[in-house]
Amino acid sequence: MASNAEIEQLSQLEQQIDELLVLTTVLSKENRALRTQQKNWSTERAKLIEKNELAKSRVESMITRLKALEKD
Repeated sequence: MASNAEIEQLSQLEQQIDELLVLTTVLSKENRALRTQQKNWSTERAKLIEKNELAKSRVESMITRLKALEKD
């Protein structure tokens, strides 16, 4: 038969396990949210890089045309 001290220890252990389970659930949800956010930022970054390259190309084209007009 378990003593009161042993029952108390088991009760505390059970409570700690319950707290760990809750914390694991919270951290898992947070991790999923962060991964989604990271994916969104990566997608946005790729789009911005693409827009930047397009703008750079257009500016270079305008400069070339302006230089050509100067020569005429």
